[in-house]
Amino acid sequence: MRKKFAGKSKNTTFLGMLALMSATSVLLNSCNFKNDVNPSINSQEHPAAETVPKMDEENVDPDKRVIYLTFDDGPNQGTENLLKILDKRNVCATAFLVGKHAYGSKKQKDDLELLKQNPLIELANHSFSHAHNKYTDFYKNADAVVNDFDIAKDSLKLTDKIARTPGRNIWRLNNINITDIKSSTAAANGLKKAGYKVIGWDLEWRPSQKMTLKGSHEAMLKKVDSIFFNDLEKTSRHLVFLTHDQYLRDTDSINELDLFIEKLQKSNKFVFRKISQYPKINEVLN
Repeated sequence: MRKKFAGKSKNTTFLGMLALMSATSVLLNSCNFKNDVNPSINSQEHPAAETVPKMDEENVDPDKRVIYLTFDDGPNQGTENLLKILDKRNVCATAFLVGKHAYGSKKQKDDLELLKQNPLIELANHSFSHAHNKYTDFYKNADAVVNDFDIAKDSLKLTDKIARTPGRNIWRLNNINITDIKSSTAAANGLKKAGYKVIGWDLEWRPSQKMTLKGSHEAMLKKVDSIFFNDLEKTSRHLVFLTHDQYLRDTDSINELDLFIEKLQKSNKFVFRKISQYPKINEVLN
């Protein structure tokens, strides 16, 4: 059976005391917010990001749940706005990059450099071509899929083989094997055989028809609580959150994501990590 996490425990008095005792150490050791953050997202200057120390599993308070903020398709429109939010909240995240986007324009090249220079950001592989947005055809050729990810890894100079498949919620780790659309199975297995650690997601903040964030931060917070309460995450107490850089072009979407992160932080129920710290992701693939 999977572990029950503290949100489902009846011993609330003990856990409340434990949370108070450990809050200070958790805030000092995780990618959480500081009280002296710059209140303005719209500033032309990026707040100085602090280097975030890694945490081992035993250092996570048993009353905490872990959230991995991940953002796909960068560098893209909205990437700079994303970085301003993360810097403001001093929270870490993982950017799953598309190789061809790094060379699409001078702005995208500049944004790639901002991503590389920011210690709060971890870079990972989201393919070179993004399947040319023709997903069914892309996944028919497993060797071509692996080659596409290899090109992205080399062109972006990525040091790890953490990957996310475009248009598919696929997982290939030693302890998790999930394919959302079965016709993609051969390609997913090919990536794993090539040494890629393929990560999907537990919760996605989807776009509206205008390609802005759909719905409110309150609704997303309820979804986070529901996933943890019902034990629906792939790994108990660990939730991978996904949205996309390009949905962060308008003021409302920027504010909604900022409020979402702020409320998660202030609840004192969560810590944040980069995806390379996901449980068992660094085990040698079988």
